[in-house]
Amino acid sequence: MKGLALKALGLFTEEDLAERLEVPRPADRSRLVQALAGYLRRLGAPKEALDQLQALAHPEGRSILTGQQPGLLGGPAYTFYKAHTALKLREGQSRPVAAVFWVASHDHDVEEVRHLHLLDLEERFTTLSLPLPPRPLGRIPLEPYREAIREALASFPQDERLDYALSARTLSESFARLLLAYLGPRGLLVFDPMAEELAPLLVEGLLEELEDPLASAEAINREASRIRALGGRPTLRRKPGATNLFLETEERRLLFYEGGRFTDGQRGYSKKELREILLSDPTRITPAAGLRPVLQDRIFPTAALVAGPNELLYLAELSGVYALHQVPLPAFIQRLSALVVEPPVGRILRKYRLDPWAFVEREEVFLEALRPHLEEVVRFEERLRRLAEEAKGLIEEASSLRPGLVRPLARFRARVLGEGERLLSKALRRRLLEDEVLAQHLRRLKLHLRPLDTPQERVYPFVMYALKHPVALERLEALPALGRHRIDLG
Repeated sequence: MKGLALKALGLFTEEDLAERLEVPRPADRSRLVQALAGYLRRLGAPKEALDQLQALAHPEGRSILTGQQPGLLGGPAYTFYKAHTALKLREGQSRPVAAVFWVASHDHDVEEVRHLHLLDLEERFTTLSLPLPPRPLGRIPLEPYREAIREALASFPQDERLDYALSARTLSESFARLLLAYLGPRGLLVFDPMAEELAPLLVEGLLEELEDPLASAEAINREASRIRALGGRPTLRRKPGATNLFLETEERRLLFYEGGRFTDGQRGYSKKELREILLSDPTRITPAAGLRPVLQDRIFPTAALVAGPNELLYLAELSGVYALHQVPLPAFIQRLSALVVEPPVGRILRKYRLDPWAFVEREEVFLEALRPHLEEVVRFEERLRRLAEEAKGLIEEASSLRPGLVRPLARFRARVLGEGERLLSKALRRRLLEDEVLAQHLRRLKLHLRPLDTPQERVYPFVMYALKHPVALERLEALPALGRHRIDLG
């Protein structure tokens, strides 16, 4: 939470996972397990994933959930890092625990997912941008875009797992297949709420929401006020009359409720009409962000929800919605972060003894790392150091000669050091412009670690690395569940 820890809000974190695993979840799982089994078998899920259905079927079984909207080639690498955290956290538990990935196929913000950024074996950066229609991602067929995706991957090694994913009907199904192909062998379960087998599982919670359509929005606003009073900055506040439900007609629109009638901004609906729509087609009424986590945790016996740092901001506002639906709060756990270091950039990092995470956070560390490698800079710094020592000596002499000179001389010394540092940085930047080798090193670091001036894990898909370096998945599996790490592929 911005400016406020989750613990300060009375929420649960990774420290509470063992406790949340013990919270009773007595609901019958047979319908969930049967529907999910049918979906996974239709997609051709690996045996290791299907075996994990036993954990859900067990009366004492629990789940650790994560999720993301379907992205091209699996979306940015943090998609795999979320799944890895869920898979790793289930290990070594005293009860059966399944790791589940919720495919956010209801999402219709296509601008977030229509770009595919790649760095091929020759270090050529390319971007594929698809003209996706503004529809829920679970409704967008893959066929019009399949060949463009294949062409974008033409210079990469071939992989039958990718062929399996690209043979899907829709973007969301392709995303689900890709997760099953690459992480299913580790036991990852995948759930698509728009799949014909699975959509009916949401109906009960959505019907309850229709009965009192403003209650969850009011719960969010109450929690937002509490967070604000404690010094936090809530992000999910709801407008007057806004529900947590979307209705899909020719577009997906948020429903508002006033005076016993619903409206999507185009026309009005009675509660009876919306119930009939939902019961005839469970995919047409869908939860907004303020309801979706609660509905997924109604369906699954969730002990922990793995999310990114930005998602935790709005999850922090949902405790009232969980209480409204009588769903136990899970532990909210921040996913692992990682930087993949390929051999070319690994050599540069070693040469300058540079921490890749420090570079991602602040590009200027490269300039600082250059200093010991440039003789003229070393000489300049040595002379600057001697000058500072001389100034220090003057201050000491002035203290006995005339104490009033000490403070002016101290300011003089500080200005000398500050100006010297400024001039040195300027000289280093000039050297970067003039020295092609140094400039190339900086370009490579940016291309690999900060493409598009954005952290690597938010740009490149992890599958890209798995295609180039078969060991990538093995290195990911070896990482712990949490924290910030690097994956060396050299």
